[in-house]
Amino acid sequence: MLRVEEIFKDYDGKPLLKGISFEVQEGELVCLLGSSGSGKSTMLRIIAGLEKPESGKVYWNDVEYTDKPTHERDFGLMFQDYALFPHRSVAENIAFGLRMARRSKAEIDSLVEKALKSIHMQEFANRPVTELSGGEQQRVALARALAPDPHLLMLDEPLGALDHNLRTELLKDLRKRLHDSKKPVIYVTHDQEEAFALADRLLLLHNGKLVQEGVPETVFTQPANAWVASFLGLGNLVPARLVGPNLVESELGQFELYASQALSVSSECMLLLRPEDALIGEEASRFPNHLRAIVQDSVFQGEFYRLEVLVGQTLLQVHSPQAVEINQPLPLTWPTNKLQCLPV
Repeated sequence: MLRVEEIFKDYDGKPLLKGISFEVQEGELVCLLGSSGSGKSTMLRIIAGLEKPESGKVYWNDVEYTDKPTHERDFGLMFQDYALFPHRSVAENIAFGLRMARRSKAEIDSLVEKALKSIHMQEFANRPVTELSGGEQQRVALARALAPDPHLLMLDEPLGALDHNLRTELLKDLRKRLHDSKKPVIYVTHDQEEAFALADRLLLLHNGKLVQEGVPETVFTQPANAWVASFLGLGNLVPARLVGPNLVESELGQFELYASQALSVSSECMLLLRPEDALIGEEASRFPNHLRAIVQDSVFQGEFYRLEVLVGQTLLQVHSPQAVEINQPLPLTWPTNKLQCLPV
């Protein structure tokens, strides 16, 4: 399948991608996840042949594609704005790539009909794409990308232009369609909720480097460093220093913990305190790592109340099953097995 090795790319004379390597297997949906400007879209364009890397190689089934022209790679690319032709109908948009590939008219007609059925839009064949909703346009763009039966499908922020409600509605449908295609898929996004909902495997880019890869559950439960935890919004991050194999010192005091992510003693780190893991009230008083907090805010979030609490000069967020009065003292702690000390 796809393999990229040591891809380096500069932008305006500055390094953008710094030695990126990864693979995508048959039928696998891989999400490239990172903040804006991290090089995700550039990586797609290099794989598609639309840009050249400064160095590094792209392989498909162990055949080097680095210098192969875009039209000979047989990779499908779906852009954020869908790039549909406004003056063409739904069927004509889907047929475009097939015509470029010089398929016969009979084959084009058959493949377009098949594509329209796959997105349940047979009755929309002759409708101008400008008369479609955002969700319908997305389905047409996906059908157009899949119609030529590409080896690899790449999607660049395909839900980015949609509002939150529509994006949430389309996620489940998109995942099913992508997996039903049985194609290897690279999906670029900066939205972690989207990535977790879709991906078989995540690749996190930061400052031009691949900082972590793994299945969503592993990335969520075992972030590689403080940036990953912060980017994913996993919880409170407190500067700390490892003073023993299982002891960390922070502005909140000393904490015992089970594991230190292989950090050496005296290493600077960030203590990850997940809001959902906090113990509060009388329950907290019976455990070590006991803190005294003052409640600053209490907001109902449906399944829990989100509390903002002040411990000394440090503001933390914790979850509570019930409302807590503002300005009330609150015993607080995190179980030893829930603490994580992450590299900075």
